[in-house]
Amino acid sequence: MQFCLMKKLDFPNFKFRIKNKENTDYIFDIVRKKWFVLTSEEWVRQHCIHFLVYVKCYPISLINVEKKVLVNNLIKRYDIIAYSSNGKVLLIVECKGSNIKISQKTFDQIARYNLVLKSTYLMISNGLSNYFCKVNYKHNNYTFLDNLPEYKSIT
Repeated sequence: MQFCLMKKLDFPNFKFRIKNKENTDYIFDIVRKKWFVLTSEEWVRQHCIHFLVYVKCYPISLINVEKKVLVNNLIKRYDIIAYSSNGKVLLIVECKGSNIKISQKTFDQIARYNLVLKSTYLMISNGLSNYFCKVNYKHNNYTFLDNLPEYKSIT
């Protein structure tokens, strides 16, 4: 997919490192410190990472991207996790390409990950729609938020 064809997303404008090699576009991930093929989902993932680091001030050293997690004896991959300074999972982010509609299936997916990871906050994004939730384990429910709190206000 050509970079010029990537959709404008509902995030601030960020400066990304993008290169073209053998007619394929790549984007640099500031967390994994590697180049990745620029797909629609990767475009959203990189916007979410930049949003967390540059807007919400999450320390880049406490962010993990695309790691394995064992859910119901199945190996799955989460998109983004942010940790608190004491190593507790603070936020799980599920990213979809901008061409994918956010549905109940997406919420079910992040809820399954959270059964294992026990995060306080959840974020789901296709770049055009962003959803933020706070999980209340005491009352076994969650509350939708208008925006994601800044890191310093929740740690």
